[in-house]
Amino acid sequence: MPEQQGLYRPSNERDACGVGFIAHIKGQKSHHIIQQGLQILANLTHRGATGYDPKLGDGAGILIQMPDAFMRKEASKLGVTLPAEGHYAVGTAFLPQSKNGREACETIIQRIIHEEKQTLLAWRDVPRDNRNIADAAKEVEPVMRQVFIARDPNLASQDAFERKLFVIRKRIENEVRHLQLDDKSQFYFPSLSSRTIVYKGMLLANEVGVYYQDLNDESMVSALALVHQRFSTNTFPAWDLAHPFRMIAHNGEINTVRGNINWMTARHESMRSALMGEDLEKVWPLIAEGQSDSAAFDNALELLVAGGYSLPHAMMMLIPEAWSNESANKLMDADRHAFYEYHAALMEPWDGPAAVAFTDGRMIGATLDRNGLRPARYLVTDDDYVMMASEMGVLTFPQERIVKKWRLQPGKMLLIDMEQGRIIDDAEVKQQLAQAKPYKQWIEKSRYFLGDLPKVEGELELNENLLDTQQ
Repeated sequence: MPEQQGLYRPSNERDACGVGFIAHIKGQKSHHIIQQGLQILANLTHRGATGYDPKLGDGAGILIQMPDAFMRKEASKLGVTLPAEGHYAVGTAFLPQSKNGREACETIIQRIIHEEKQTLLAWRDVPRDNRNIADAAKEVEPVMRQVFIARDPNLASQDAFERKLFVIRKRIENEVRHLQLDDKSQFYFPSLSSRTIVYKGMLLANEVGVYYQDLNDESMVSALALVHQRFSTNTFPAWDLAHPFRMIAHNGEINTVRGNINWMTARHESMRSALMGEDLEKVWPLIAEGQSDSAAFDNALELLVAGGYSLPHAMMMLIPEAWSNESANKLMDADRHAFYEYHAALMEPWDGPAAVAFTDGRMIGATLDRNGLRPARYLVTDDDYVMMASEMGVLTFPQERIVKKWRLQPGKMLLIDMEQGRIIDDAEVKQQLAQAKPYKQWIEKSRYFLGDLPKVEGELELNENLLDTQQ
């Protein structure tokens, strides 16, 4: 049996990650949805890997909406009254085990929050039960604390607050990276948001709900639960590399990741954002060394959404359909084709094979890349639940309640808008986005063919001399 740092890799399947979500279409929150998410996770255990210690997993986690009532209760225990929902954020921080390292990181966090004109309200220790996790995971287990942040009244909207939180987190990450600490690698922000929160770690799938005691509190409610059981392929297991990330979880791998990262770095100097303004420069380097392919993708998606793209628009840019070949030209309408052709000049595809689930706390969905080589199945019930997972059977529903069962197809998207309270069909969402701007006209005005350029006198003679030289 092959081993990599003590981790066994099944030889018959290179990638067996498990991803899934459960959501209420109308946005109805409940503790039951969180329990269902944890049940999906437990039933995806076979899609992960374990090490020489059967308690040692590659990582697992859950992403939910901000549980306002729960956070208010916990903040009150600290003597803090939280502002209105949407006017505060909670960040979960993985901190170094050493006291000096932890204090150094906390000092940076507090200073940068102040510099960005937000208010740090309190710190909370995250209650955990680590009695059953592997010793190897326990040795590198970070200290976990949550930070409560109040929104600056001058920020006009929750979206503006989310952009500022993104900037704060990137500034903190980039500054901590330069600290002279032996255990700084244990520092990480799984989430920092006013809309969502992530609980994850180097855990087995069925340990997430045991390890994080918060998840068992009845006042913790959500209208969605996005879960993932990791099987690491291009990076070794670590607490920070467990999924979900801040906006995505995925089954598969991004095989174009090195080129994607290089292109994102190359366009740094040419990037501009009316919404982010001078804050845009603060998020660089956007993708730090040592991140996994999915972590890098998550950073790119965060930047596009912070820059003003809607979540489905950003996903279409990053994971486009097959649009440039002759077959696609015959099957795809002109507006959608123009959309993809225009955006191809702005963003290269992040190609899998991969099935990616995504959310911003208001929408949740999934898409399959154009290769179509990863499983993603979903069902819809008559009482407004949608479940998507790597396979069916991870949750059971009465057959009479199921109104639709299907699978994601290559390049297609499943999208649930919980604010509108409906599933938006792939064709509808893409038609709306493709027709929102005159992409075809923009392409025709800016595209030049070499054959249409005026000939320069002596050009033919120069070309012939060049051919003679080559011969």
